[in-house]
Parts: sequence; structure tokens; C-alpha cells
Amino acid sequence: MPSRELPPPPPPAHLREWLDEGVVRADRARFLADLSRRSLGPGRLLSLWGVAAAFALGWTFVGLAVMSFASGGPLEYLVGAVHSVIALGVLVPAGLCFARGARRERQVRQLLCAWVVAGRDPETDARLRAPARSLVWLVASLVLGASGLWMAFASAAGARPGTDTYGEVAYFMGFGMILWITALLGLAKTATHYRWALRTTHPGPPDAPRPTPSGAAAQSGPVRRKSSLAGV
Repeated sequence: MPSRELPPPPPPAHLREWLDEGVVRADRARFLADLSRRSLGPGRLLSLWGVAAAFALGWTFVGLAVMSFASGGPLEYLVGAVHSVIALGVLVPAGLCFARGARRERQVRQLLCAWVVAGRDPETDARLRAPARSLVWLVASLVLGASGLWMAFASAAGARPGTDTYGEVAYFMGFGMILWITALLGLAKTATHYRWALRTTHPGPPDAPRPTPSGAAAQSGPVRRKSSLAGV
């Protein structure tokens, strides 16, 4: 299977009954490992940071354009227009990449949930917690978020009238907000994965069947065994 192609969804429940249980379990373990790597692997983190870097680069050109327009000269207006075009050429593809990544992430999550309910394998399900990868996402997002908050608030608090322009303050605050929002996305992903893995590895107890008159009569009478294919 190519690296960019997602695993197929699990076969329907009525078809899994006729398939080899060992084959289905092996496919489930392999596909869950691949989907978990796509969802919480280092490549996904670098992809998120790459999109954030593209937004930061586009915002840099926006700041340069604002500073050029604030100068008021004809040449500065021309330079500002060039910077504006470059900013637009960077921010639009970055937005499209972000939307495509979000759509891909939703597909991966749907396949993960579908393959998890396709069977139970304690050894495979325990590896879905991915504590090392979750810790990397958590620490990296905390560091990035702290850096973004410091940059945003320090630039606003340390601005001096006559020395720092409004464009410079807005640029550094926007840059810090990009870092902060990226960190929030990483923290939200880590928390979502933790809750999902907790539900997967510690499923709740099945609901106790409610006694019915027919069920009570069946229990009082002789026990009858039915074939698993009786309802087919």
C-alpha cells in the first residue's frame, strides 16, 4: 500500500463472520498501527508546524507591506504592493494545505474508530495509547504556546511611543498568536487522542440484560443451545 494511501475500511460485520479470524486480527493490528502513526506521528507534527511556518511567513510579508505603506513614499507604496502580492501567494496555499490536512485528519480518525470496533485485541489496543508520541506532542505544544504568548504580550507591553510603530507591534503580536494557536491545536489533539485511547483500552462494562417474561420462562425450563448460524 502506498504511503499516501489510507488503509481500507473494515469489512461489514456480517462478512467478518465468514472470514478467517487470524487474518482479520492481523489486518486490524497493521492498519491501526499505520493509522495511529499518521494521526500522532512526528510527520503529522512537522506537517502542522510547516503550515504554521507558512502562515508566519505570509504574516511577515503582511507586516512588511503595512510598514511600507506607513512610510508614505511612492517607492514604498510599490514595495508594499509587492509584499502584499507575495503575502497573498503564501497565505492562500497555506490555508488550502490546512483545510486539506484537517479533512485528512477526519478521515484517519473515522478509520481508526471503525477498525477499533471491528474486534478486540488487548495487545494491539494497548499500543494505541502511544505515550511517547503523546508526550512529544504535549511538550512541544507547551513550549510553542509559551513562546507565542511571551512574544505577543511582551511586544505589546514593551512598546514605546516614538520608538516602536503600530505596524511592528501588530506584526509581533500576530506572529505570537500564530504560534499560540498552533500550540492550542497540538494540545487539543493530544487531549482528544488521550480520551479516545482511554475509551478504547478501557471499554465500559456491557449493559446487563433486562429480564423479560419470555426470558424468565426460558431460564426456568431446560437450557437449549442454538447454533451461531441460527439467525442467518
